[in-house]
Amino acid sequence: MNKTLECRKLVKTYVDGARTLEILRGVDLSVYDGEIVAISGSSGAGKSTLLHLIGTLDRPTSGEILFRDQPLSRLSRGAINKIRNKEIGFVFQFYHLLPEFTAMENVMMPALCQGARRSACRSRAEELLEKVGLADRMTHKPGRLSGGEQQRVAIARALFNKPGVVLADEPTGNLDERTGEGITELLWKLNETDRITLLIVTHDEHLAGRAHRWIHLHEGLAHVKKAGLEG
Repeated sequence: MNKTLECRKLVKTYVDGARTLEILRGVDLSVYDGEIVAISGSSGAGKSTLLHLIGTLDRPTSGEILFRDQPLSRLSRGAINKIRNKEIGFVFQFYHLLPEFTAMENVMMPALCQGARRSACRSRAEELLEKVGLADRMTHKPGRLSGGEQQRVAIARALFNKPGVVLADEPTGNLDERTGEGITELLWKLNETDRITLLIVTHDEHLAGRAHRWIHLHEGLAHVKKAGLEG
């Protein structure tokens, strides 16, 4: 399998007054094309911090992140922004949909923000909303959608640019058990049918146990709880 991304000896510290907080202390992690990797850990273990570093939303204190064997530290800010916009999809716990726009417009947003015309984005947005089961909700604004439907819109938006990897931070954390299970089934189906690569932060051990690999963060280090095939 081809390697999508890799973290090498990743360290992240924060200075809080006179204290230095070491959140990550040398995390090693690889994610391969078409793989589902789950990351768990107690509150404050650094799960979201790790996802933000991988998503280029923050910089590590030391260590290296490689995207398709390309070290990000050697790239310009413009080149990193391009990777984030084109190659990384984000799904968050609280959806982050724009309330004044319809489901279709929210799905188009990654392209609209880069100057694309709506007419050029419509067919792709329609395709994705149908894929996530919202063919009859395309013109609805978020206020008229349930939590599960809003998360489906967020997943469709994350897929718009056909990213190399989708980073999902507690994607079922704001949903009831039944709705959350529906979102989990959708993500797994997308992985199976479209070989979408998923890196999922979750506190749900049932969800984590279903992943191809399960990594547990403890005391700033990554520990394998379930191993998958690499190569």
